[in-house]
Amino acid sequence: MSSMTWTAPAKVNLYLKVLGRRVDGFHDLESLMAPLSLADHLHFEKADAFELCCDSPGVPTDESNLVSKAVRIFQRVTGKDCHWRIRLEKNVPHGAGLGGGSSDAATALLALNELEQAGLSEEKLASMAAEIGSDIPFFIYQKICKIEGRGEVVRPVREDEVPGLLGTKILLLKPSFVVSTPDAYKHCMTATELPDVDYAPTPMPWGSMINDLERPVFRKYLFLAELKMWLRKQPEVETSMMSGSGSTMMAILADASQSDAVIRHAREELDPTLWAQLVTVC
Repeated sequence: MSSMTWTAPAKVNLYLKVLGRRVDGFHDLESLMAPLSLADHLHFEKADAFELCCDSPGVPTDESNLVSKAVRIFQRVTGKDCHWRIRLEKNVPHGAGLGGGSSDAATALLALNELEQAGLSEEKLASMAAEIGSDIPFFIYQKICKIEGRGEVVRPVREDEVPGLLGTKILLLKPSFVVSTPDAYKHCMTATELPDVDYAPTPMPWGSMINDLERPVFRKYLFLAELKMWLRKQPEVETSMMSGSGSTMMAILADASQSDAVIRHAREELDPTLWAQLVTVC
C-alpha cells in the first residue's frame, strides 16, 4: 500500500493574554490562534506494529514524542492496535512558538480516527488531545479559534468575527536558539518590562495584538526584544510581536511583496543565520 499523507499546520497566536495561575499549576489564557500554510507532514503506511521515524536529526522518535503519545492515547480509548508506520516530515522549526509538535500530535489523532474508522467526534478528539498538552486541542479543528482555560477550551470563530485575518500574509523570523515554554510561563506573572521596548497592544481589524509572554522571554533573551523593535522601525512593517512563547517573531507587512527586503536587511543588520519565511493564515 502506498503511503497516505496528512498535513499538520503551524500556528501563530494573534494575541495571548495570561490571566493568572491556576490551582493545578497551569495558567488561564485567552488567545486567538490561527493555522498557517507552513506545515509538517505525516506519512502513514501499514505495518506490523506502530513505528515512528523522522527525517530531521535530533527529533526523538521514542515514547517521548507527542505523536507517540497521541497513538498510545488513541489505542487506549479505542482499543485498536494502530499498526502504522508514521514518517514525520518536519518543516516547522522546533522551539519556535509555532506549535509544530502539538500539531503533529493532533494530526496523528485525526489521521488515526479516519484510518481506523473509529468515528470519534471532534469534541472527543479534542478531549484526548488535551491529555497530551494544553495547545493540542486547537489543532484538532485546524481553523482560526479563540482559546480559553489552559488551552483546552476551543471555539472556532466565524470569518466575520476576525475580518481580514483569513489569507493574511505574515513574515516569520526565528534565530537559531529555542525558548522553553514551561520556563516562559514560570516567570510570566512576575517578569517586568525592559526599557525602550513596546509591549502595548496593537489594534488590528481582528483584535488587539498583544503577547503577555514577551515580558519573561525578553528578559532572558534580549535579542528577541531587539528583533521586535528593529522590525517595528522598518517602513515595510505595520507591527511585530512574538508568537506564543517564542523564539519566532512575526511581522505584519504593509506590502507582503516586500518580505524579501525585510529578510535581507534583518540578516545583514542583526543575524545572518535567521530562519525566515512568509506564510499565509489559513
